[in-house]
Amino acid sequence: MGPMATHVITGAGSGIGAAVARRLHARGDELVLHARDAARAKELAAAFPGARTLVGDLADPDRLSWAFSHQSLPDRVDSLMHIAGVVELGAVGDLTPKSWHHQLNVNLIAPAELTRHFLPQLRAARGHVIFVNSGAGLNASAGWSGYAASKHGLKALADALRQEEHAGGVRVTSVYPGRTASPMQAKVHQQEGKEYDPGKWIDPESVATTILMALDLPRDAEVHDLSVRPGR
Repeated sequence: MGPMATHVITGAGSGIGAAVARRLHARGDELVLHARDAARAKELAAAFPGARTLVGDLADPDRLSWAFSHQSLPDRVDSLMHIAGVVELGAVGDLTPKSWHHQLNVNLIAPAELTRHFLPQLRAARGHVIFVNSGAGLNASAGWSGYAASKHGLKALADALRQEEHAGGVRVTSVYPGRTASPMQAKVHQQEGKEYDPGKWIDPESVATTILMALDLPRDAEVHDLSVRPGR
């Protein structure tokens, strides 16, 4: 990444996304932070002075194109980082279409739509698309069908995109973190009916370190898939 690279980031409000955004902001890169609504955009702009915001609801990917057409999009995009995600646990016998649609929309269809929007800029910059996937994108466990299906789909999206765009110099990386100490993990424990101890899980800063490693790797190499598991 050269000086003043521009990064479009979803999920910068908490967890891994916030850790990545803080690192890039601290080194002086340009940030375009996605927010679901104007109130969240205001919070992000306050947290990251100088950052631009982009508003659109990932839960309603059909309307993202319309939402973006009413905002100024960045002319240059060096990286697009898909870090936002939602999880709703439940057995296949209990999950409703509403739960399926919500997880597939936010975790899979919205990233595909955002990628479609920013591909012209990414191609021009020979940029990088980073998908923060999940251990559930590699293995599905009982109670995780909807989330795991969305993340297995995200792996397929990344793999196909990598082959389509490789010749043009766009790099594509999937990162598969294990359980990470974040608001999402607190929600998962609540859904599982378990006590939540953040000290047992990966610090979001450690996942951010792996993401920046892939991003900053010299152009002669590309990280395709990176699994990050709890070290204790």
